[in-house]
Amino acid sequence: MTRDRLPPWLRNISITHPDTHHIRRLLRRHALHSVCEEARCPNRGECFSRQTATFMILGERCTRNCGFCAVSTNPVQPPDPEEPERLAAAVREMGLRYVVVTSVTRDDLPDGGAAHFAATIRAIRDASPGSLIEVLVPDFQGDEIALREVLRAEPDVLNHNVETVPRLYPVVRPQADYQRSLMVLQRARSFSGKIPVKSGLMVGLGEETAEVIHVLQDLYGHGCRVVTIGQYLQPTRHNLPVQRYLPPEEFEEFERQGRAIGLTAVFAGPLVRSSYSAESLFAKIQE
Repeated sequence: MTRDRLPPWLRNISITHPDTHHIRRLLRRHALHSVCEEARCPNRGECFSRQTATFMILGERCTRNCGFCAVSTNPVQPPDPEEPERLAAAVREMGLRYVVVTSVTRDDLPDGGAAHFAATIRAIRDASPGSLIEVLVPDFQGDEIALREVLRAEPDVLNHNVETVPRLYPVVRPQADYQRSLMVLQRARSFSGKIPVKSGLMVGLGEETAEVIHVLQDLYGHGCRVVTIGQYLQPTRHNLPVQRYLPPEEFEEFERQGRAIGLTAVFAGPLVRSSYSAESLFAKIQE
């Protein structure tokens, strides 16, 4: 979708900024990946300009092939055992107060990469004790032992995205399962009640408003208390096309409905992404 065909509220997206080169150089120097670049996030210029980034561990290739995602598939390398220390060094160098760590999905690994997540959390704690850490984890194929390993490392927020409504899973997330994702959230809540549980989804893929509200109800019912909702934007021509661009007032209604359901915080907007303004959202749930 070309920019001149975007609705007015999306035409001011800028993915470049004069200060972004420093962050790119830092990531290259430490041989790190960011989901900002790999997934072609529309906010990467803004985030890089504020010297923030969402780190992506376990390589740059995924075992799954979701219709919405621009990340490459078919991983060929085992996890890099030195990556947690390099990432922690980058966090210290950037002076980050809030760190988001996500990953590709690694169904090829026995634990789905859980031990690597835990090692990364511990390395950041050692290198930058004052930093808050949010992890955005895959579903680990429903392995509760893997999930427990991540939680034992005590992240400050556990995030797992449902991404879309259940009806669209066969097209949007063909290798995932909606009920399994809900179970990840429920287990995270029950395993460690003090860690906030967060999830997110995209709209504009063909879902109905009632379906989104039902997802919000499901999330609340499974222990999730923080939700992000953003507009899906087609990252490449090979990905699913956008079915509809929702106006800002519809996102405002999602926020209102979510709060009425009982969710502690709902952050919805055309450019909202799971880790966008994560530090500000964390501050809201601490109020």
